[in-house]
Amino acid sequence: MNEYRSDAIRLAGLSIGRKWIPYRRGESGDDLFRRSDGSAYAKVSTGSGVALLDDERRRTAWLASFGLGSPAVLDWMVSDEGACLVTSAVPGVPADQFEAAELIRAWPSIAERVRDLHSIPASECPFERGLQMMFDRATDVVARDGVNPDFLDPEDQDTPPQTLLDDLEAELPERLSQEAYDRVVCHGDACMPNLMIDPETLRCTGLIDLGRLGIADPYVDFALLIGNTRETWAGPEEAQAAYGRLFDIHDIGAPDRQRLGFYLRLDPLTWG
Repeated sequence: MNEYRSDAIRLAGLSIGRKWIPYRRGESGDDLFRRSDGSAYAKVSTGSGVALLDDERRRTAWLASFGLGSPAVLDWMVSDEGACLVTSAVPGVPADQFEAAELIRAWPSIAERVRDLHSIPASECPFERGLQMMFDRATDVVARDGVNPDFLDPEDQDTPPQTLLDDLEAELPERLSQEAYDRVVCHGDACMPNLMIDPETLRCTGLIDLGRLGIADPYVDFALLIGNTRETWAGPEEAQAAYGRLFDIHDIGAPDRQRLGFYLRLDPLTWG
């Protein structure tokens, strides 16, 4: 365990009074710790990650009052070395831990939980995650050669990221127009690890990792829900059943597949 990890445990332990156990390192490079009694998590960021962690703190605190099973902020510590966000644990198991037979049973509850999030009046949400903002981020990541090819669809991994971005830019005016008429409170990273499931009832218990929450096109979340499960389903019939159920629950009779594809191709370019 490196010195900073030890200090992060010390800071969190001083504040909460429990032992902290290294849990994992996130995609963003943050260190995550779990309290030994399982009731809380501490996320530690350094450098430029501190501002992002503060964004997550504010979004997490805001959503907690809506009763969707999201974490509560328990503590927030900032020092010259970095910052530590302590949040309550959401019960359950991440949805990516389930095989297809279990996930298909949990799927309606997942879709309902996302629908409930999207039903919060956008006028009440102080956070933006608009398309232009995310496209500008993708432009920056591509310019810095920061795209992780492992995040791309296999069919896109041999295509230069700038080419992928240029193709998306050609669609940008149409997608911005669609977003202007269809804006909801989105999770922003609605992938299976961020959706918690009760292993007994196979009901969705809540949403975690809210650093990208904000007002956006609902297809931001739809695209990740569909794209993140493509390799899980037992076959095309099950995948189509899940696809149809998702949009039925959201009362969308004819989903826009091109719009889905746009957001699914954009998302991997925004991480880096």
